[in-house]
Amino acid sequence: MAKADQKDSCFGLIGKNISYSFSKAHFTHKFATLNLMNHSYENFDLRSIEEFPELLRRNRELKGLNVTIPYKEAIIPYLDSLDKKAASIGAVNTIKFAKDGLQGFNTDAYGFKKSIHPFLKEYHKNALILGTGGASKAITHVLKELGISFKKVSRKPIGNQISYSDLNKKIIGSHTVIVNCTPLGTFPDTDAKPNIPYEYLSPDHLLFDLIYNPEKTAFLSAGENKGTTICNGLKMLEFQAEKAWEIWNS
Repeated sequence: MAKADQKDSCFGLIGKNISYSFSKAHFTHKFATLNLMNHSYENFDLRSIEEFPELLRRNRELKGLNVTIPYKEAIIPYLDSLDKKAASIGAVNTIKFAKDGLQGFNTDAYGFKKSIHPFLKEYHKNALILGTGGASKAITHVLKELGISFKKVSRKPIGNQISYSDLNKKIIGSHTVIVNCTPLGTFPDTDAKPNIPYEYLSPDHLLFDLIYNPEKTAFLSAGENKGTTICNGLKMLEFQAEKAWEIWNS
């Protein structure tokens, strides 16, 4: 058996300001449960994506990485190949260190689909996606697969996107799935929430927040106060993490 201090299979998370990370606790517990004493999981907080090559040089024992905000799109030029789904989505949250180089995958889509599916009703035909970053791309991909039409909401809309000021009673009423892909409300800034007209929400609405810390964000609480169904991002993270582990070991 490997010695406890022999960490020759290292995995980790790259992002910015990620001390709150779910992934480190999840995989550390997983390795302990499986008695994988030579496995470790570390947070790699990068001030900019340009630090990524140096990270690789300093950590040659790396076997796999997760990627979070704000690098899910910026990491792509540093990879040697993309899985078909990651290429279609245009965002990567999982990197496999393969013999032929760094391979990019997206397990966010898998996690989101698995976690939202039990809450969907027949009348959930239209969705609003709050935010336009890398995480929102996976959500877009899944909603297309599910046959749910959507509008993206942005502070600086381009193309077919709409702005928060465009949101009114009619739009909120006709879009009964609302997914928060912004970081607003993440610990420690727990009072923040997307600027939408919550007064127009109804019990027909489903609010899904990709944030998991706190368990009930201000966004979800505001929805719950109007009788909506709510779901946070914890199950999504668990599902995507297990899919990443499957990829790293395939």
